[in-house]
Amino acid sequence: MLLPPIRELRARLTTPGAHVALVERALAETALPAAAHVYPTLLPEGALAAARAADAALAAGRPLPALAGLPVTVKDLYDIAGRTTLAGSVLRQGAAPATQDAEAVLRLKQAGAAITGLTAMSEFAFSGVGINPHHGTPRNPCDAAVARIPGGSSAGAAVSVALGQAVAALGSDTGGSIRIPAALCGLVGFKNTQARTPAAGAFPLSFTLDTVCAMARCVDDCLTVDAVLAGAPLVVPQRPLAGLRLALPQTLLLDALEPAVATAFERTLQRLSAAGAAIVTLPLNELAEITQINAPGGLSAIEAWATHREAMRTRRGAFDPRVALRIEAGARATPAEHLAILMRRRDWIARVTQRLAGFDALVCPTVPITAPPIAELVASDEAFFQANGLLLRNTFAINFLDGCAFTLPCHAPGDLPVGLMLAAPGGHDAALAGVALAVETLLHGD
Repeated sequence: MLLPPIRELRARLTTPGAHVALVERALAETALPAAAHVYPTLLPEGALAAARAADAALAAGRPLPALAGLPVTVKDLYDIAGRTTLAGSVLRQGAAPATQDAEAVLRLKQAGAAITGLTAMSEFAFSGVGINPHHGTPRNPCDAAVARIPGGSSAGAAVSVALGQAVAALGSDTGGSIRIPAALCGLVGFKNTQARTPAAGAFPLSFTLDTVCAMARCVDDCLTVDAVLAGAPLVVPQRPLAGLRLALPQTLLLDALEPAVATAFERTLQRLSAAGAAIVTLPLNELAEITQINAPGGLSAIEAWATHREAMRTRRGAFDPRVALRIEAGARATPAEHLAILMRRRDWIARVTQRLAGFDALVCPTVPITAPPIAELVASDEAFFQANGLLLRNTFAINFLDGCAFTLPCHAPGDLPVGLMLAAPGGHDAALAGVALAVETLLHGD
């Protein structure tokens, strides 16, 4: 069961020992079958110390930091002092432990967060599916009958929040790794503009695209965590739905929608329109250029190859074979070709930003499918790569734009989760957050 939003939870935690009790419950529930494969590492001592500190501050009448004593999880690609950062791989076993916390982790601790554990992920964050053949795959809690993928690469992060074991989960987003699992698990995810949050101490996939961000129960909770990670809160304007102009791109992002996604998305557009938002179709033909601009190999593969090239040459068999194939695609690119991609991308960002001028947000489904069964994708490379491509398609466009985006659940109660993505060019985080809050209020009317 989801925990209530942070503001509501904080109002309940007023009795002696309340924070410790909350964290003890969260830690105890990590042993439940539903949490299998979610936590490669638990951190009970530090979490309980943070909870005790929050209870002591409350008893003394001192103001509590933003996340004081609240259970938060961290994706296993962030350095924790004294521990080896595994990043979902067996290749990192035996590597030197981190000498200091990643900057994002340090900021969470300074805000009082009770970090209960490190969460499972796709190996080296290089998959939108969330399957990990080394350590097992967390099961999406959305379906009690069928074991479905959680989405990736922040797989365990999403499941930890969806099970009610954390108020928020620190993940990362290079091509959709926050928004995909949030959408498939029925959560809210916020991919901020990359430069807003520090990546120091996070194991890299793509230096150009990696974004430090989180998922949570609601937009307000995402903004609370974002303020901690960025070191300053966004100044979010109140935005009524009436008068908003939302761009509905006609290129790429609406292709091949699964019927359940198309139904939920169309219903949401109708509600937005009825509330006074203008849904404006926009060709946005530039989206069709991404594949060509990002060739050969693609930024993620090229930059992952730069990180892993020695291990790929000497220990390729230790990689997840599907991840190795994707990394290997980056080996073909020369430094000149890498630079050419960056230059073409810069021009493309400028053109797309100009196209979106005058709109409050771009709107589309976060992903075009609902969560497929794990077994189907484990059994078939073809099914895996087809699903991976679909899962990443819409979200990656926003990373390529260096933009910001929210995913909000928009499915009907009882249906498999479907995410609504609201996005904007880079630097528009505050204005976009105002739109997301207004849309969330509408959707909560269900």
